[in-house]
Amino acid sequence: MTTLEIILSVGLTLAIIALVISVYYNIKHGLLILKFIESLEDTLDILDQKYTSISEVLEIPIFYDSPQIRGVLEDIRDSRDSILVVANQLGRLEDFEIEDSE
Repeated sequence: MTTLEIILSVGLTLAIIALVISVYYNIKHGLLILKFIESLEDTLDILDQKYTSISEVLEIPIFYDSPQIRGVLEDIRDSRDSILVVANQLGRLEDFEIEDSE
């Protein structure tokens, strides 16, 4: 075996080891990303349900015109709007991940 063959064999062995390590970490991180996306979708579903239920409550007319009740209703409206903002931001994160994979 010549020196060139030994050097090429060692180089090939090192490249195969690097490839195996790379494949391991690619699979590991790919599974992590898939779990994150699943939890993100579950979170968006929950936020959508809460947004719908809060919107239904806000559509019910109130018969008591107290400033405290009006303040609570305004707080609920603000909470509903913040749920929508969070859901939109999470949805944008999901869109970025989909665009990156294409």
